[in-house]
Amino acid sequence: MTVVPAPDPREVREASLDELSRLGLPLPPAQFPLVWEPGDEIELRPTPEIEARVAVLHLILARCFGMPAQAAMSWLLGSHLVEMVTPPEWQFVMGGKGDHRSFVLHHDALFALAWVLGLSKQLDPTLAVDERLVERLPHIAEGETFPRWRSRILTAPQHPADAAALLDLHYCLDWAYLETERSGRRTPGLVDANAIGQRRWALEWAVILRGPYHDEPPGWEEVDLST
Repeated sequence: MTVVPAPDPREVREASLDELSRLGLPLPPAQFPLVWEPGDEIELRPTPEIEARVAVLHLILARCFGMPAQAAMSWLLGSHLVEMVTPPEWQFVMGGKGDHRSFVLHHDALFALAWVLGLSKQLDPTLAVDERLVERLPHIAEGETFPRWRSRILTAPQHPADAAALLDLHYCLDWAYLETERSGRRTPGLVDANAIGQRRWALEWAVILRGPYHDEPPGWEEVDLST
């Protein structure tokens, strides 16, 4: 993917805080860290890697809603995606082990990755997942494999700067939604803090930041949402 200079982090943060104000959300404290520094560079993960993550999450959701383990395994083998499944995901797909609810929540992470790929036109914090998105995902129940799905869809990934700006917004939204729920107030729109956290998770994984203060890009299970 193309590596580009990151936009000015302070200008991006100002726009993020303006959006929080528009939504009537609390603003993070003045010392709330920037996501990147001036002079950093950004890129998206390779498109095939993001597509594979979308397909795996879609399969896991199918498993959550009743797809048998054997059918899921057959689809992964036929799609050559076994190596893209993380160990916790593997335990869930094969044995139903793990937190079922946390896997269901990945619905919103999948939505954010679909936006990164250009399969969804918006990622509005006040709106739930676009119901039409399912048509643009692999038709697993009908046996559509990963390679066949990739040949059917035409991904048009977002510009890295746009994805980074949305990452900064979700970094701020994550704090604001948790703060709002902690204080017993209602969040705006149709999604809750869990959904915002899942969308942030996906963007943290998909957007690669390059600079002196950034580690190597994390694996899916290594994304840190603690700050």
